[in-house]
Amino acid sequence: MEGMMRVSDNTKGLTLAVVSSAFIGASFILKKKGLKRAGKCGTPAGFGGYAYLLEPLWWAGMVTMTVGEVANFVAYVFAPAVLVTPLGALSIIVSAVLAHFMLEERLQKLGVLGCISCIVGSVVIVIHAPQEHSPSSVEEIWNLATQPAFLVYCAATLAIVLALVLHFEPRHGHNSIMVYLGICSLMGSLTVVSIKAVGIAVKLTLEGISQITYPQTWLFVTVAVICVTTQLNYLNKALDTFNTAIVSPIYYVMFTTLTIVASAIMFKDWSGQSVSSIASELCGFITVISGTLLLHTARKQEMTPAAASISWYISRGSADTLKNVEDDHLVWLLSSESPDYVQ
Repeated sequence: MEGMMRVSDNTKGLTLAVVSSAFIGASFILKKKGLKRAGKCGTPAGFGGYAYLLEPLWWAGMVTMTVGEVANFVAYVFAPAVLVTPLGALSIIVSAVLAHFMLEERLQKLGVLGCISCIVGSVVIVIHAPQEHSPSSVEEIWNLATQPAFLVYCAATLAIVLALVLHFEPRHGHNSIMVYLGICSLMGSLTVVSIKAVGIAVKLTLEGISQITYPQTWLFVTVAVICVTTQLNYLNKALDTFNTAIVSPIYYVMFTTLTIVASAIMFKDWSGQSVSSIASELCGFITVISGTLLLHTARKQEMTPAAASISWYISRGSADTLKNVEDDHLVWLLSSESPDYVQ
């Protein structure tokens, strides 16, 4: 009877994980369409605008993503992480297929190969990643979070994020997808820790062991809100600036990788692993890196040499920044003597 119940729980977790991936994959498309509409009426998100907050499609994408994330969170209650986490890669396939038909964002064969490589590498990493220890209280998580090794990781993460925000974003944010997604993924690794702490607090409280009075609970809530807000802000910029079919897999790969690293450092899960498991994880990382490089190559091939040389222009008359060549509005420099535009 117990074995049947276990199978039933895994089936529920599997179903929730698949539904979660479908909703999250669709949310990328809805948010991208909302961002494109908002960009035509106001300052694009990629240039610091917030007109998308008034766009119903963007909010539909947010609701869809929230539903997907909730389903994913509940899936972990019924099934082990080794089953649920790899299924997150399905959201990449969903978003790529929908982008092909709804956004007319063509993914070339090289990009498809890159997506497959990223998915395979990420699945290998997750399958062979060590099992996390499940803390029994918020205080236990706080003790783990204040270990020197994890404090160093947090300090390094925040330092890199600050460097990306203050130095690299103004100079390379619109040219390198790694800037926006690097910020999202780094903050996301901290989000996982704080969300897990909040989840444990809620679970224990519902079981009659109140965690509300512990200040650590509210600290983790604050950290989670800050990290999630930062993620959404820079994810919006990435979606508004780059091809959705490229954003989705790279974001998934970076987020999954950094989350595994953060979890391993915090919970000391890397110790005691077999040689075969470590070798498999290294192969997974190499596969992921290869896939990321293929995706970058595919994106460059989407741009013609002429379009690549005139990606950005600013109108003298209205000072309105024009979108890059991946979107609908293109500005071609017909001659070097044209008085209307300057490079």
